[in-house]
Amino acid sequence: MSNTIIDTNFNFPNQKNIYKGKVREVYNIDGNQLVMIATDRLSAFDVVMPKGIPFKGQILNQIATQMMKATEDLVPNWLVATPDPNVAVGHLCKPFKVEMVIRGYMSGHAAREYKLGKRMLCGVSMPNGMKENDKFPEPIITPATKAEMGDHDEDISREDILKRGIVSEEDYVVLEDYTQKLFQRGTQIAAKRGLILVDTKYEFGKTKDGKIVLIDEIHTPDSSRYFYADGYKERQSRGEAQKQLSKEFVRQWLISNDFQGLEGQIVPYMSDEYIETVSDRYIELYENITGQTFIKADVSNIQERIEANVLKYLQN
Repeated sequence: MSNTIIDTNFNFPNQKNIYKGKVREVYNIDGNQLVMIATDRLSAFDVVMPKGIPFKGQILNQIATQMMKATEDLVPNWLVATPDPNVAVGHLCKPFKVEMVIRGYMSGHAAREYKLGKRMLCGVSMPNGMKENDKFPEPIITPATKAEMGDHDEDISREDILKRGIVSEEDYVVLEDYTQKLFQRGTQIAAKRGLILVDTKYEFGKTKDGKIVLIDEIHTPDSSRYFYADGYKERQSRGEAQKQLSKEFVRQWLISNDFQGLEGQIVPYMSDEYIETVSDRYIELYENITGQTFIKADVSNIQERIEANVLKYLQN
């Protein structure tokens, strides 16, 4: 797919280094600011798929930007500017090595663990007698360690995070507080769009002056799971699957093709036709989550477009 961005190797003025995550590539400029490029790579079960999804990076970047602006009164974030549809520029931060996962409903990973008979997730107890997609009495925080590319994120409890010194107790209290506040605001934003924010993850970092800020993406279909609110109760009472807005549809397609990222499994072939349907679903997600019509950026030469926009921003 020539109209996608899979990999970048830019050399910006005063560039110090590049960090390449599963989906985003982060350029350290002069040790003070970061240029984060959202690629069109698709990651599922912690494995990057061989083909990119048209407009996926733009969609994730623009949702995250809007959601950061909609929550900056509650929680400070790293964002300074968005000089290109696929690019965010922000303050250099040292990331905490945990992802703060918060779940309002028993879905996805939590439901899979529950079906195995487990009633504890990351040191948090889950009530007996729940059905998949039931609402928890209160949202639960189930952190995960932040894996390097190619590795799997792992569940971890608050106790283990503190015991292993991954985060200090003083900082962790702030992370928990910010996570709960962001999830509450995200739930309110989703409700206005006729959606339920089921679960999500937040990542935080520390600026050079020691301030804890929200970094990376927020409330995107890659980091979050949404249900349509209309008909949720009826579907639950009938034991039917919920209508979802997330990349769970990709995971389910992979599972149906015998892939869950386990050793020895091979990523199934994704035809160009299937890739187009995934792109269409991401556009649908964008429009439902933001309430805005998605405007496709010029993708005739994405690399040149991004480089020109970032250079223009850095020169100013």
